[in-house]
Amino acid sequence: MSSPIFLVHLDAMPDPGARGFDPHGVGHDTMFVVRNGTGVRAWRNACPHYGDTPMAWRKDAYLNHDGSRIVCHAHAAQFDLVSGACLAGPCLGQSLTQLALNVNARGEVFLLTCERGVP
Repeated sequence: MSSPIFLVHLDAMPDPGARGFDPHGVGHDTMFVVRNGTGVRAWRNACPHYGDTPMAWRKDAYLNHDGSRIVCHAHAAQFDLVSGACLAGPCLGQSLTQLALNVNARGEVFLLTCERGVP
């Protein structure tokens, strides 16, 4: 297991809100973190509908207008904030790939693991 990678401090995240990250320096956001109240979850930045299509149409635009769902702007799919399950759109029955996080007592958010070397 690789060392945890610091991503962000909770104070820097809007609530509700989302932010993309490039933890391995590949040149684009490969994952994103969603904050909703005290809940913080991380997902691969890839819609399950079609290959590795990025979710956001612009930097950090991962949520719908009221912050209640994750949205793939390429396919109009909508996903649950907690489970990542598709609730509407072309990929019903599929889910986003969740990534492991740790939030310490100081509010620092760390990526813990990577699947196949890329989050």
